[in-house]
Amino acid sequence: MTIAAIDVDPQRTFSPLCPEELPVPEGDLIASALNAQAELADFRVLTKDAHPANALWVVDSHEEMLQPLPHPNADLTWVSHAVPGTTGFDTIPGLPAVTNYDHVIWKGIEPDLHPYGACYHDLQEKLSTGLIEWLECKKVTTIIVGGLATDYCVKTTALQLQETGKFKVIVNLSACRGIAPDTTASSCRAMTEAGILLVQETEELIPLV
Repeated sequence: MTIAAIDVDPQRTFSPLCPEELPVPEGDLIASALNAQAELADFRVLTKDAHPANALWVVDSHEEMLQPLPHPNADLTWVSHAVPGTTGFDTIPGLPAVTNYDHVIWKGIEPDLHPYGACYHDLQEKLSTGLIEWLECKKVTTIIVGGLATDYCVKTTALQLQETGKFKVIVNLSACRGIAPDTTASSCRAMTEAGILLVQETEELIPLV
């Protein structure tokens, strides 16, 4: 068994450290759980949103968010977030330097692309980021997923990995935080129905890996 732990978008933009961006409650408190699950893995992967400030989906206020857009690869409006060079782009405190990860995926760099999952640059899932191929190259069989947010990028990344049929996918909920209780609950149901294993605490991973 070869194990990879994936830290999905554990960035300050998705935490109370950047309240004007997309703060996920307690999003800044998951570093220790991410580090603990990485101790069980052979490889550690980081994914980061990297959005331009002039992206076509950017709106000025939170009240204008979540409006549908007529673009094939940017489905909703969002306030500006995770812009390279800003505080929000940085990872939350307590995580390793980017260069200490085995592999890093940056996503959403183009102004008309706003992907949620880490496996494809586009919502239509035609343009691979190379993550699946890298995992295959490393002969990974089991993947532990944590990060931000449970109901968006974590869910989509886990589902994309599960859909390949090539990996055993486990989501460690203690290493995740969601934006809202209802969407987090529905996302957990969707992942379970897809055959993804969900655990509440990192300790539960030990007999599974």
